Amino acid sequence: MRWRGLVGPLLLLLAWSASAHYRLIDPFFFPEPLTTLRALARMLAHGTARDVQATVLKTVWAFCLAVAAGVPAGLMLGSSPRAYRSVEFLVDLFRSIPPTAMFPLFLLLFGIGDAGKISVAAFSSGVIVLFNTAYGVLNASQARIRAAKLMGAGRLAVFRHVIFWESLPQTFVGLRTALSFCLLVIIVTEMFIGSSVGVGRAIIDAQITYDIPGLYAMILLAGLIGYALNRLLALAERRLVRWS
Repeated sequence: MRWRGLVGPLLLLLAWSASAHYRLIDPFFFPEPLTTLRALARMLAHGTARDVQATVLKTVWAFCLAVAAGVPAGLMLGSSPRAYRSVEFLVDLFRSIPPTAMFPLFLLLFGIGDAGKISVAAFSSGVIVLFNTAYGVLNASQARIRAAKLMGAGRLAVFRHVIFWESLPQTFVGLRTALSFCLLVIIVTEMFIGSSVGVGRAIIDAQITYDIPGLYAMILLAGLIGYALNRLLALAERRLVRWS
């Protein structure tokens, strides 16, 4: 059972190796997996580890800001259906705006440095956190809420001990989506807004210099970063929401 998780990566490697071996795509633009892994090791040994650190740090900052703003706002809106309905249009509106459309505005407000990249990622993912948290509160089990009230629990106690915990599974859905979204926006801003360090910058550098194995290596590395961050959040979810 423990080995089942390796089936997907093995199938990917087999398909990748077969495609490269039989030259289904021009070998110059589609290197073999071993060549890509060698390029990844070379780049990590010559400064890419610093790019990874910078990207992860910006992603974590953006995610923490999104959580700090989105979770309390979602809890407050979700606890009042009338309040949620009154701002539902705004939530859906900002959730539907592509983050790339917000780049110019945040660049004007915060500049082209890390603050601008972090702020646009935090804003875009914060809306996701808010929406999912509010949805979790709105869909809390009414039977448990009534049971708590019948046992004499006040409004605050019901919120703290029932509604908050009932909303956690849906909140974590939003958190995991927001974390992936933060990484996506940070890498895109590093690629197209400009950055002296970061995985996005390394991807663009590899493309400009036609370092094709390095390009594949950086894309693979971006996926591995996202997977590692998602697994850490999944571990936290299992600890906090064991009953779900």
